[in-house]
This record gives sequence, C-alpha cells and structure tokens, in this order.
Amino acid sequence: QPGPLASLVPVSALSVPADLPCFVLTDHDDTVPEAAKYLVGVGRADCTGPVAQVPLMGYANPEQVGGGLLSRLYSRAFIVADPEDSKRVVFVSADIGMVSQRVRLEVLQRLQSRYGDQYRHDNVILSGTHTHSGPGGYFQYTLFWITSKGLIRPALNSIVNGIVKSIDIAHENMKRGRLLVNRGTVENSQINRSPFSYLENPAAERDRYSSNTDKEMVVLKVEDEDGRELGLISWFAVHPVSMNNSNHLVNSDNVGYASYLFEQEKNKGMLPGEGSFVAAFASSNLGDVSPNTRGPSCANTGESCDNPQSSCPIGGAAMCMARGPGKDMFESTRIIGQNLYLKAKELYEKASQELTGPLSSAHQWVNMSNVSVELNATHTVKTCKPALGHSFAAGTIDGVGAFNFTQGSVEGDPFWDQIRDQLLGEPSNETKACHKPKPILFSTGEVRNSLGMQGSLLWAGICHYIITYHYYINIVIITISILLFLTSSLSQNSTQDLPRGPEPPLFNVTSLTLLPSLSAENAPANKKFGDVLEEVRREYQEREVAEVTFVGANPRNSAENATEHNFLMVERYSNLSSRWQPVLNDASWDTRFYWTKGSRGQSNVTIEWHIPAGTEPGVYRLRYFGHYKKRVPLFRIITVPFEGSSSAFQITAP
Repeated sequence: QPGPLASLVPVSALSVPADLPCFVLTDHDDTVPEAAKYLVGVGRADCTGPVAQVPLMGYANPEQVGGGLLSRLYSRAFIVADPEDSKRVVFVSADIGMVSQRVRLEVLQRLQSRYGDQYRHDNVILSGTHTHSGPGGYFQYTLFWITSKGLIRPALNSIVNGIVKSIDIAHENMKRGRLLVNRGTVENSQINRSPFSYLENPAAERDRYSSNTDKEMVVLKVEDEDGRELGLISWFAVHPVSMNNSNHLVNSDNVGYASYLFEQEKNKGMLPGEGSFVAAFASSNLGDVSPNTRGPSCANTGESCDNPQSSCPIGGAAMCMARGPGKDMFESTRIIGQNLYLKAKELYEKASQELTGPLSSAHQWVNMSNVSVELNATHTVKTCKPALGHSFAAGTIDGVGAFNFTQGSVEGDPFWDQIRDQLLGEPSNETKACHKPKPILFSTGEVRNSLGMQGSLLWAGICHYIITYHYYINIVIITISILLFLTSSLSQNSTQDLPRGPEPPLFNVTSLTLLPSLSAENAPANKKFGDVLEEVRREYQEREVAEVTFVGANPRNSAENATEHNFLMVERYSNLSSRWQPVLNDASWDTRFYWTKGSRGQSNVTIEWHIPAGTEPGVYRLRYFGHYKKRVPLFRIITVPFEGSSSAFQITAP
C-alpha cells in the first residue's frame, strides 16, 4: 500500500505474508533535478484466459462459471531503474482475483530464463486488482481447488504469459523518466461492509479517522524526461465487486473500467486495449470496503439487513445482499469506475511532487504460522497455524455464503463440526485456543492430503479475512514488525544480509482438473459455424442494443489455441475508403459476448453492442471470430478458425 508522500512503498496486500518484497522510492528534497533521476518503462499485455466453463475466482461459488466476456483482463507492468547502478524494481497490477504463489513462482522462473538475475524475488512485486469476475484455477494448493474445479492450466498459463509479456514490453521500452506523486479524497464510492465489527475498535482509535473507510487515493504519474506521458498507478481501497455473484461474464469490474476510461482517453484513435499509455488501478487496503454504496437489503422484502449477522427475517443470511448505486450491476460498475477515473485524472494532472531518492528493494520469505514479537519486557504476541472459521463460510453482503452459516459466529455448529472432523480431522487444542473465540471450520494449517500438501504460507497471513479480534491485532503488529525490519535493512543498505527464509515449494501438478474435455463440435443441419441464427434489426439509435446470434463454438478452443484472440468486432463502413473500419473490439465495455452450450455438440454465441450516447451515425456491422473442434481421420481432433458477420445496419441520429 502507498505510504506517506516522502516514502512510497507499494506492497501487494494479497501476497505480503508469505512473500515480502518491498521497494522504496524516497524524496529527500523539493528541488527538481536538471536530469531525470530514473529509467522508467511501462507495458500492458492480455491475461484473460478461458471465458467459458471455468469457475470465476472470488465469490467461491461453484455455480458461477464463465459464460462469455464483458471486458478483457490485462497485466500492467511498471519498471523503475537507477541508471547509475544495477538497482531496479518492477510493480505489476493484473486484472485477476489475487496473485497465487504458483503464479509468482512461475513468473520468476520465466524472468530468470530471459534476464538472468536482473528480475528476482526481491525486486518484483505482483499484485492482483482483486476482481471477482476473472477465471480461477491458477492455484497449487488444494483448498482453492474446491470451487475452481482443480488446477486449470490454460487459465494459469494466460496469467503467467500476460504478466511476463507486460514486463517484457516495459523492459524493452525503458527510457529516462520521472515519477510524480499526488493524493486526494474519493467520495461516494465505498462503504464499510462490516460496520459493526469496526465499532468494536476502541473509541480512541476510531476518533483518529473521519470515516470507517480509507477514502484516500494515491496516484503515481510516470512520464519521460521530455514530459511525454507514459502511464500511472492509482491505489484506492475498494473491492472490485460491483459485478455480483450472479454474473457469468469475465471482466475487470470497477477498477478495470477506470483503467479502460483512462487508457482510452490517452491512447486516442486506438482500439480498446491498444496504445502505449498504461493506467493501472491497483488494489490497496480494500479488505472490508465495498462499492455497493446502497448497503445491504433483503432480496425478498427490500428491507434493510444492516445488522451484525447480515441476516433477513425471512430467508436468513442468504437473502441479504448489498447493492451498488446503479439500476443493475453493469451500471453500478460504470458509476464506481468513473468516480475512480475522474479523481485519478484530477490528481494525475496536478501531480507535481517528484520522487528523486535512492532506489532499493528487499525480500524475505516468512512462515506466518510461527512468528513471535516481543512488545515489551512482559508481553509477547505470536501467530498460530491458519484456520478458517464458520463466519468465513457465511460470505459477506457482497456475496453471501451457503447453508446456515452466519457472520459474527462465535460458536460452532455440531453438524458441520462433525463433518469437518470426519473429513479433515478435529483441530488441535493448540489451534483452537490460539483462534479463540473463533469457531474453526477448516484448520487449513493442519490439513495434509494425499499429495503431501499442507496449508500454504499464503494462507497463514493477512491475505484472508481474520475475525478473531486479538489474533487480528497480533497479525497487524507482527506484519508491521516484519515490514519495519525490511525497511530498516533498506535504510541501512544491508539487504544482502537478510535471511532468505523458508521458501515454499513449486509442486509438480499439471492436469488435476474437473473441467469437461474439449471434443468435436457440430453446426445445426444446413448451417456452418459463424452463420447467423438471429439477425440484427435494420436500424438503431443511441442507447439501444444491437444484437445478433451466431452458430458458435466453445470459446475455450480459442483461449487454448490462440494468443490474445479477439472474439468480436464492431465495424463502421467508411464511404471515403469504401472499407469497413474497426471501431470497437471485445475489450470494450460497450460490447458483450455470450456463449450458450446446447446439445449434440452445438452451441450459440450472442453479441451485444450497447450503443452509447454520442455514437456517430452511419452503417455498422457486428463480427464474430471463433475456433471449433473438428474430428479428422486417424481419430484426431483439430482446431479450425472461423468467422461470421451480421448484416449491415444503420445508426441514425436521435
């Protein structure tokens, strides 16, 4: 998270405990140097992966599987280097739920094969935006596989490939440049989704703040030595869950929409996802910060369920859901994303404080299940093995859990405790005592399965929600203590003396998945792939939806056999060139790509264009690009590309 202006310390809030990289850029004076202090580079690459049949990562709902695409996912990389020596740092913000240990280890393996020891554990920070609408299945630890149908190699490969490619692009475009920082307050874009828990903090602590959420946005502006704009990183605390758990379209949610708006403004004349300017809206201290600003209400009655258990009189906790400011989740995503974009734009344009201090980085692996810190001569705090409580299964007002679990539980349930004991074994008395009063549902730190995997170091830290109040305090104190230790080593230029720590293993797991296999597909009788089944109308106006349905194929074919494949295009006919010109692609927030599986190896694809206000009148068409599986002699199945097009239609002036 960004620190004070004098010391900017971006640290991935999702990977800090198990893997503690940090870098510091310090501004020692207010004078502007004659020459740019650093070498800087920015890069962006697609990391979308499969958009069909793969469970989405975030809500832990096995029924929420991909069924199409709203917007592409990107990895955005920023490199800062000191031209006078070999020191450099990399910060990556990727449109994914979180950076798994598997992703990090594979990315660093790839970087080592390309660049030797130039990019290492200690100077590469990978951060997920925390969108809950990206493909899952990219973890190597068993607990994550339960709702992700195992390890999904195409999803993992897409993320790793995208991150590495974005770093490659940034590396190849290094140039003399400057970093400018600014900060400001964002209003009407977040609420505390656990206000009753917040009120358990001492009054003296709460009185230090004007709100129960952190409303500050920090923006880092990147430009070359001639003042040409290269990109920005914005940090702001908000969950990317404007798209709720009923959504089946892969997308980057509100922060992704903010990136989209900023990049479209700066990359004039380019298709969405193209252009050299890179705008990352990265995650910060977003824990219990929700974008669903209208708060929780009962889906069946409409009455408020803003109570400690987030429960409704009829239907219980399963009926309690928070709503965003829009009429639906799509509009809410746009509203929150636009709020972030507008504030970031204001701060970006006014950024004037330049960072000019020395550049350094440090890294240490930490086993967060066994750390002690001496507070004073009489009091020591310690961590313990990780465990998930009953309240974890209840979910939140942004995405409720299942069965009869409720938030704020301090007692276990005999039924679920018995199932836990039979399947996983009863938690030890030591773990129960350490987590008390939290009733333990999964003692993840004590589970060992047939693959020999134990609870990941990642699980041991603050990447997960911690509800036992004194344990939370211990975790905060210990995490701060570790970061202070790393910062001290940076300031004393003694990072080479840091113990490496207990490095986690890279398990040899390749194809443990429950995804259905891809087999040969068929088109309906007298039809071929890409043929139109339901045609567009002949005429539309702005704010209407142009829609066409094609004979389709499983989008997984494209993700697993083509790099950065584009599923759709909106094209406008140019009378000047007598040619069709692309105006939008599947990275646009105004297009939607739906896939529907049928019977006998058949499926349909529907493309929508939500025509925005201000669209230029003219003649347009919608195009579809896909791949299908075909059976050929010798029992082989090959992948065949195809395309389709709607009829031309007119958009008339309102």
